[in-house]
Amino acid sequence: MKFTTLGNNALQVSSLCLGTMTFGQQNSEAEAHEQLDYAFGQGINFVDTAEMYPVPAKGETSGRTERYVGSWLTRQARDRIILATKAAGPARSMPWIREGRLSYTQAHLRQALDGSLARLRTDYVDLYQLHWPDRNVPMFGGYHFDPTQERETVPLRETLEALATFIQAGKVRHWGLSNETAWGLMSFLRLADELGLPRPVSVQNAYNLTNRSWENGLAEIGYREKVSLLAYSPLAFGILCGKYLENPHDAGRVNLFAAFAQRYQKPNMAKAVTAYVDLARQHGLTPTQLALAFVHGRWCVGGTLLGATSLVQLQEDIAAASMELSPEVLQSIEQIHLLYPNPAP
Repeated sequence: MKFTTLGNNALQVSSLCLGTMTFGQQNSEAEAHEQLDYAFGQGINFVDTAEMYPVPAKGETSGRTERYVGSWLTRQARDRIILATKAAGPARSMPWIREGRLSYTQAHLRQALDGSLARLRTDYVDLYQLHWPDRNVPMFGGYHFDPTQERETVPLRETLEALATFIQAGKVRHWGLSNETAWGLMSFLRLADELGLPRPVSVQNAYNLTNRSWENGLAEIGYREKVSLLAYSPLAFGILCGKYLENPHDAGRVNLFAAFAQRYQKPNMAKAVTAYVDLARQHGLTPTQLALAFVHGRWCVGGTLLGATSLVQLQEDIAAASMELSPEVLQSIEQIHLLYPNPAP
């Protein structure tokens, strides 16, 4: 297992991270623990969760993922685990979370953090992330900024000062962003420097063969400002495995939770996936190997988040991500990318 550092040598983590959003919906507590045990045994010390998990979010399962991770954590040496979680934000209707008080004020974030710590059965989290911006931005498949959707929002300064307070209190070691834009990242960095407060060390954004939007602006910021990309959805909701080309009705997440797959149902997506699947097979690779090895091998990626609904899938994903693609394959990927650039932003 390779290790990397997030931020400016702020936090050392395994380059593969175990995502957990299936725990509590598609995976039982025993299955969740089985995945966690296996990942840890393979050298993965980095676990990512969120207060809104599992997905799809609903009142009857809310917080269950953190509880499953927390029950596993009680039998681990806490200082050997890098634990990340996220605070849900506004703009998505989830009244069952914190009675709907989802803005990033100091009071609401404190309530979010304390709830997560209780469910996770720990005194601190290593990385606390804002799951998506408080302000109006295109998210989860949206790609047009719409100024007509502007609304009252919490000043970035208040949110930043709240996070600094959590760090000072020892409840959070480092903080990061998620589903963030170039403007948002630079604004937080500038404000943190002006106020002498902790900078974000990471941004958890979608990044895969069909969504390389990080490379358009955010990659330069990440490089120059020492902010790491945590790449989620490296298999594009499982679509890059190729299974839906052969069986559009496969009982995977695309069909189980269609509302969450809308970002992958845009023009040219099927053509791009077909091209990548064909490329993999031409070189004796599985589509999963091509997709995960590509993300894990990119210079701009600090950590690759792996999510699985079975131990067999997790085993395959860890092995696939650890492969190295040949220059010939990488060149062919770029040619396909030029033909079908970012069909699923």
